[in-house]
Amino acid sequence: MSRRREFEIAFVGLKPGVHEYSYVINDKFFEAFQQQDFRNCKANVKLLLDKKSSFMLLKFEIGGTMEVTCDRCNNDLPLELWDEFNITVKMVEEPELMNDQEDDPDVYYISRGESHIDVAEWIYEFINLSLPMQKTCEYEKMDGPHCNKTAMEMLKKMEAGGSNKKENPIWKGLEKFKDLD
Repeated sequence: MSRRREFEIAFVGLKPGVHEYSYVINDKFFEAFQQQDFRNCKANVKLLLDKKSSFMLLKFEIGGTMEVTCDRCNNDLPLELWDEFNITVKMVEEPELMNDQEDDPDVYYISRGESHIDVAEWIYEFINLSLPMQKTCEYEKMDGPHCNKTAMEMLKKMEAGGSNKKENPIWKGLEKFKDLD
């Protein structure tokens, strides 16, 4: 993965307090990572870095839009992004050991000698975590503006065909045990 300096923050020279960073993320950002389940990403990431003496609090605010493929009708579906994530970055002597032992995914350790922190992988992760598990149109009847009408008709045909199933003779004898107490 190529190193992108725009996502590296030189925190050593920062005064204690809150510092704000803004990033505009598009599809080009994701080229350094694996293939994505979305396209036409126009995300805005606002990062608030609250520097303390031995740790930093990072708050990522994700907003914007992207296109996904509907899981139900396979049409393109616009998706609004809005989410917030927090990371606590602590400065310690043995960061590798501490990161291996840490159970909380919202805590990350770096060496006391570090001067920069790269936030690109967190931005990548948080945008992906902002996506819903199931990407479908909000309309139950699939009559929304983005729904594929052909897929809707096909699903209705399949649903109607599924109700004409014959009963399986294997289960016939089990009906007598259904209501026993």
